[in-house]
Amino acid sequence: MKSIDDVVGFIERQPELMRVLELVEALSLPDCWIGAGFVRNAVWDALHGRPAEGGNDVDVAYFDPANASGANDAALEARLRATDPRTVWDVKNQARMHVRNGDAPYLDTEDAVACWPETATAVAVRRQFGRTELIAPHGIDDLIGVVARPTPAFRTRPEVVMRRVCGRRWQSRWPQLRVLER
Repeated sequence: MKSIDDVVGFIERQPELMRVLELVEALSLPDCWIGAGFVRNAVWDALHGRPAEGGNDVDVAYFDPANASGANDAALEARLRATDPRTVWDVKNQARMHVRNGDAPYLDTEDAVACWPETATAVAVRRQFGRTELIAPHGIDDLIGVVARPTPAFRTRPEVVMRRVCGRRWQSRWPQLRVLER
């Protein structure tokens, strides 16, 4: 994998990932993407010669300022669980997540994704109108290079990235992983 098109092509060849993307597309949520571990884990697994897993870490991020209640997110998660109970769903309206994260209000989902902890995690994909699209506010070099590095939002807090890398045992799962503080 060398380009965004390569990553999109890889995702499109993974039946389980496409199944999950189509389930989320059916919700018709505004500015809706699946990101974080869904993309990162699949790519890093493939780069380590392992099959991509689709349902272990499905972070659904959408942007709807008109309906930013946590209760709505919980209802959407329940709806997804009823459709597919074996997948671990996490649905968050990014229109309210800036409060939890101590950031300025986000402009849209891509703006929120840019503020996720690692550059390789700040990547999201969606299926819309028969096309697979990918956003990567910090590019994909760290994703395809198997690098955990803080995004600009976390540069002054590299310990958060280290806690995530160590706590989730990323280097055990992906031995090629390089962890950088900048």
